[in-house]
Amino acid sequence: MTRAAERREGLDERALLLAAGLAELAVSTVGSAVGSALGAVRGLLLRSDAGELAGEAERDLAARGRLVLDRYTGLPPAHLETLARLALARQAAADDV
Repeated sequence: MTRAAERREGLDERALLLAAGLAELAVSTVGSAVGSALGAVRGLLLRSDAGELAGEAERDLAARGRLVLDRYTGLPPAHLETLARLALARQAAADDV
């Protein structure tokens, strides 16, 4: 895989994480009053460290996205594969004795 393809894949994953994080944030704050949210946004825009806050917000959204994707797309381990590994471990332990 070329660097450009790796970079593109990384950007795609980052965009997916941010979108999932933003969706999760929107769903979790639906009950909030719109007026207080607008006041908070207005206050954030007037801060001198807005760039730093934006970076922190991006990292937070990506973390939320990772959690959401892991929660809903994570596949449990295959049952038969788990049993096979346990059998191999027991067999190896029995051979060591």
